[in-house]
Amino acid sequence: MSEPKEFTPSAEILAESESFLRDHPDLKWIEGFAFDINGIPRGKWLPADAAGKLLEGGLQMPRSAVSLDVWGRDIENSPLVFASGDSDGICIPVSPISMAPWHREKTAQLHMQLHEADGSPLYADPRTQLQRVVERLGELGYRAVCATELEFYLLREDVDHLARPRPVSDNDAELVPSTDVYDLSELDAQRHFFADVRAACEEQGIPADSILSECAPGQFEINLLHSADPLKVADQTLLFKRLLKGVARSHGLRVSTMAKPFGDQAGNGMHVHLSLVDETGNNVFNDGSEEGSDLLRQAVAGMLAAANDSMAVFAPHSNSYRRFQESSHAPLNLCWGYDNRTTTLRVPASNPEARRIEHRIAGADVNPYLVLTAILAGVCHGLENRLEAPDPVEGDAYQVESEQLINTWGAALERFEQSALWQKYLDPRFVELFVLLKRQELAEIAARVTDVEYQSYLHRV
Repeated sequence: MSEPKEFTPSAEILAESESFLRDHPDLKWIEGFAFDINGIPRGKWLPADAAGKLLEGGLQMPRSAVSLDVWGRDIENSPLVFASGDSDGICIPVSPISMAPWHREKTAQLHMQLHEADGSPLYADPRTQLQRVVERLGELGYRAVCATELEFYLLREDVDHLARPRPVSDNDAELVPSTDVYDLSELDAQRHFFADVRAACEEQGIPADSILSECAPGQFEINLLHSADPLKVADQTLLFKRLLKGVARSHGLRVSTMAKPFGDQAGNGMHVHLSLVDETGNNVFNDGSEEGSDLLRQAVAGMLAAANDSMAVFAPHSNSYRRFQESSHAPLNLCWGYDNRTTTLRVPASNPEARRIEHRIAGADVNPYLVLTAILAGVCHGLENRLEAPDPVEGDAYQVESEQLINTWGAALERFEQSALWQKYLDPRFVELFVLLKRQELAEIAARVTDVEYQSYLHRV
């Protein structure tokens, strides 16, 4: 086998990284990593003097590293493991080197994408699948302008007597349950944490915007500003999740983006805002009216048509499906509406120039690469086939009779595997790999007997 070639990032990434290294001569470590199918970073720590090697594509990892299950195990029968000798791929930077300020020693990070040894895209890297759909949308003459809103719980390090997590605002003496939506005192109580989050975002060029207290004690939401580069939006969202967890650890706390960490409290969602611009930069969802253009309704129709095919991506874990409950602000059926937070797709009230669609299905436990891939594939599907959207819903969408979102993990995987849509928009090899991975995780979870089952049945039936 020939030796892997050397590959360098874009000139912009290279220039910014070299400038960073000149400004930080006392750097100790660099973390080089790529995100796997579950959105978990996989990589290595290297001494700072290895920066040049990293920038030149000198970091190699097994091609299977981006397709490990959530516990870090190889997929059984994966074509990337024993069948191909578990060969290496090459990591190529996709973001400049930046500081990871939550570490005690001066540590930087380099976000990378795993490629084949010859430099071609590796189908197993989820970023590759988003690139594929972005290019397809570009062939239609459009660019997607996206932004994400991420909900999370800020938790204590300690747990309660049943080993359950505890929010930072958990008060054992509190008799009346509190949600404190938009409560500024909740933010003020964590002022130092959020100040460090903001500083870390500035270090890493992550465009964090508003911060608000959400629907449960210890739950917050931070919005990222929109960008006309969906790949950058997904990159920044994943880096932001990692940043939140790192800063929390430095404060003796934990952050969870698990979809439903508490059965009796609000779940964590990741809403995506989307508009399309043409080659001149005009928002094609805007026709000057309050309703928006025909292209907006075609995009809505396509996203609704693709929603159930995509549930394995929007709800990728066993716990994900606990989030979908009536009157929970998580959608249950396929519908859309204007400024209606009970619908699956919402067109927010805005100036016509900012006309956009809010996609409300995904939990915060997702991989943003795959979520944006699925959303944009739905948009392409709607535009290419000139689909017609149903009438918008007014009032409580939970009471509307329409097709329901798939609500079990097994059914979602079956629909994903059989979908003709994904054979068209995704690499079929990725579809096969994703299903193998998720069925392995499903089987592991299904084999575990829960504490509730022991308490309910062990000595009673």
